[in-house]
Amino acid sequence: MLRRISDRLDFTRKLGFRLGALLSVAILPLGLISLIQNFNLVREAERGVELALLGRTSSAAAGERALLQSALGSADALGPAVLESLDRPQVCADLMRNFIERSATYVFAGFVPLDGISTCNSSGGDQPVDFTQSEGYKRFMEEPGTLVTSLQSGTVTRRPVVLVTQPLYRDRQMLGYIGLSLTTELLRSTHNITFGTEGARIVTFNHRGEILTSDSDAETSTQDILPQNMNLVDLLSRTETTFKARAGNGQTRTFTVVPAVPGLVYALGSWSPRTASVGLFQLSRLGAVTIPMALWLVSLAVAYFAVFRMVLRHITVLRSQMRRFAIGNRSEPPPVLSDAPTEIFDVSQTFHNMARILIRDEEAMEEAVAEKTVLLKEVHHRVKNNLQLIASIINMQSRVIDDPDAKRVLRSVQDRVAALATIYRNLYQAEHLDAVEAGRLICDIVNQMVSASVEPGSDLRVETHIETLVLLPDQAVPLSLLATEAFTNALKYAGTAPGQDAPWVRISLTSPAPGRGVLEIANSIDRTGKTGGTGLGSQLIEAFTTQLEGEATTGIEGDSFVLRLEFAVQAGNVAADGRNVVLTSAARAGARH
Repeated sequence: MLRRISDRLDFTRKLGFRLGALLSVAILPLGLISLIQNFNLVREAERGVELALLGRTSSAAAGERALLQSALGSADALGPAVLESLDRPQVCADLMRNFIERSATYVFAGFVPLDGISTCNSSGGDQPVDFTQSEGYKRFMEEPGTLVTSLQSGTVTRRPVVLVTQPLYRDRQMLGYIGLSLTTELLRSTHNITFGTEGARIVTFNHRGEILTSDSDAETSTQDILPQNMNLVDLLSRTETTFKARAGNGQTRTFTVVPAVPGLVYALGSWSPRTASVGLFQLSRLGAVTIPMALWLVSLAVAYFAVFRMVLRHITVLRSQMRRFAIGNRSEPPPVLSDAPTEIFDVSQTFHNMARILIRDEEAMEEAVAEKTVLLKEVHHRVKNNLQLIASIINMQSRVIDDPDAKRVLRSVQDRVAALATIYRNLYQAEHLDAVEAGRLICDIVNQMVSASVEPGSDLRVETHIETLVLLPDQAVPLSLLATEAFTNALKYAGTAPGQDAPWVRISLTSPAPGRGVLEIANSIDRTGKTGGTGLGSQLIEAFTTQLEGEATTGIEGDSFVLRLEFAVQAGNVAADGRNVVLTSAARAGARH
């Protein structure tokens, strides 16, 4: 109840309502003294309403038209790049992933050859994706060419999407098609039903009569707002026309059909009788008593329409420009509304200049960030190479030394250097330089040390339980080095516990609570008194614990020696979708998109 009252108060604050109230007072005397009995005026008024519905249908589908035309243009633009990288699947796949990451509009992009097995797509997997069972692939193979179609479940996204396919040719030979997927929710959200059209619905369909998007809700199905016993393909002959027919729910509605993307996508407006009827004019048929009231309402409608043309229409266009700019359509600054009144023209000009400056600054920032990222990764790469070279030199030196103690010391130094090299390898391979996946890093170090330290045929059993844990590099480096030292001691002092048939070493990295991490390394002991090192390794572990600002405990638990480190996690900043889109009007109470 409170929500309805709030909606009504918001409605009364709208400019259209206030202008309508003032105009109704001004036009009321004219309506009361007017007498018209010409029914031709009624028919002309009905025609005017039909033309207005055509315009509103086209305006409502303008957002979807822009997105689909942008998708077709993007597919054309991706074609030359795909042709250049067809023989390099990984480069082609990276191209598609980068395209998706930079765009807030699409959820999938890829090139699908004629055999349906794609290795060039944004799915992020290393394995080819089989599209042979996809409805989009089957429809393209049935009718090769540019196609916009709706899928209930995308092969990669597993969600309702609208697929835009563009065939790719080399010379005159068709190689396959480039597909871009947009969510059905995004396309539906661009439908702009203007003020005064309560009960109106917009349905878009392709040239094959397949429904792409619909404004139907839980109470109204799509069939309830479509004309009965009429194929959507048959409506293409009615392009730019308006007609009345009985809808699926038995209600007589007015329908308008306009092309959204000529030859590919069409918009069908389904208007309720309250919105589309001309009953206001038909009151004149009841007699001279009701004619003045009808004329008053007509005058009010004409005056409001004039206000809409001069003010509200331009505000609506300007709002749509801002929303499209906010969701990432920044290929070029929005056009200035040159035919708008001076005040609105000044606002449009200011927004145009602001958008142009933002686009320029964003391009400069992206180039600077990309350049710095490449340079920093190159530094990490060079450091990794130098550390690997040092480890190799130490290994060569250890081979020419016969003293077992000296070999053991050099081996421990080599393990530490190799661990540092592994850390820097993960740093330059990481997508985000301010975040390191500590679990994968420790797994790499453990595998490396097991391969180098455990002799073939050894019965030593190594168990790992590593969870995903993203850390800043300042935490990941000391944690990895601490794990190296502790794991080295565990391998060194692991013994066969009483009642067991082989020694074992266990390492685990968990996050028992948000913002907390626990590293635990345990090894079996044979009760001979050797449980862990007390020399340089122990000192390093203590130093690394201090750097992590954590708390490390060691002790014997049953037949095992356990080192447990608890520390606070400082997570890296990793964006989930690459770009956070915030619409400026979201700060307004009751705003809808």
